[in-house]
Amino acid sequence: MPDPDASRWRTRLLERLAELDAIDAAGTDAQSTVVLDQSRVGRLSRMDALQGQAMASASAARRQQQRRRLVAALERLEQGHYGRCLDCDGVIPEGRLEIDPAADRCVSCAS
Repeated sequence: MPDPDASRWRTRLLERLAELDAIDAAGTDAQSTVVLDQSRVGRLSRMDALQGQAMASASAARRQQQRRRLVAALERLEQGHYGRCLDCDGVIPEGRLEIDPAADRCVSCAS
């Protein structure tokens, strides 16, 4: 008999993936190469633009890492191991999964 919570968690994980995709789609311009006309824009404006680009790239890297964690959680769900700690095989509390559905370790092993 299939786990009734499995569909709930699958939905939550897929929703998080869709959120990341939407954020990525909205932020692609911020990561593009900074091109400013130095004769019309000051050095500080260029530095601000470069800093903004670096922050957007770092945010994209964090989203990519989160995406990998969510995909791994979906794989654990399909294999029947979702909600179990990778280190001690103990149950990950539901409250922890509510906060981070991609959590793969219990609180004790994560700390």
